[in-house]
Amino acid sequence: MAAARTADQGLSTEELQQIRDALAGGRKPKVVFTEAAGQIAGQLGQVVELTDPEVSEEWVVVRFGRDELPFSPTDLAIAPKGATGRRAPVRSEPEPEPVAEPEFKIVREPVPAPRKEAAVTAVDAPPASPASGEGEAKPARRAAKATKPKGPAGLTVTLTYADGEWTLAAAQGTKSLAKPYVIKPAEALKMIALIDVPGVHEAVEQIMAVERREAEQQAEKLRAELAEIEARLAELRDAG
Repeated sequence: MAAARTADQGLSTEELQQIRDALAGGRKPKVVFTEAAGQIAGQLGQVVELTDPEVSEEWVVVRFGRDELPFSPTDLAIAPKGATGRRAPVRSEPEPEPVAEPEFKIVREPVPAPRKEAAVTAVDAPPASPASGEGEAKPARRAAKATKPKGPAGLTVTLTYADGEWTLAAAQGTKSLAKPYVIKPAEALKMIALIDVPGVHEAVEQIMAVERREAEQQAEKLRAELAEIEARLAELRDAG
């Protein structure tokens, strides 16, 4: 019963204090992701840091695989004793039909295509035999209306640049598959190269130009500071 309560409500204040004490003692407590965490629900991670909850709602930093990502206390629960790294059992759901790989886009909502109604055709009934002269002609049969099967929810992959960092996120319908995480600029530029939109390429070129200019200014400042230090060192050597 306690495990069910934890999975529904996330980490309690008492459990967060226990995690804080464990981190202070050099340990990294194990936690399990709840249903609120999305696709990774049921998997295990290790808490490596607690940041300031007043700065962000996601202030519990968890090591998951080779990544260290922030999560909300509601996304986590204390891992039961003896838990392994295997995924916890979840309700079996039918696998969605394979869909074409989505194109990367810059926050642009797709316009739904108009729904096509299947055409209804009429098949003429065979004419009555003129020899018999009996019975009425059969009414024309109509083909059954074709129904289009409902496909899986749409997949959205979002590439974002803000505060000098590129982040990538993914969602299927209203369900979050991957929360925004930082990627390298080189990886972001490879994705943008797939988008054949001149306006997007111009915006990215402007961003990269600003970053290069700032990096050059910083490098020039450091070179000037290094030159001053070397000159001072030379003076001290001559004085000695």
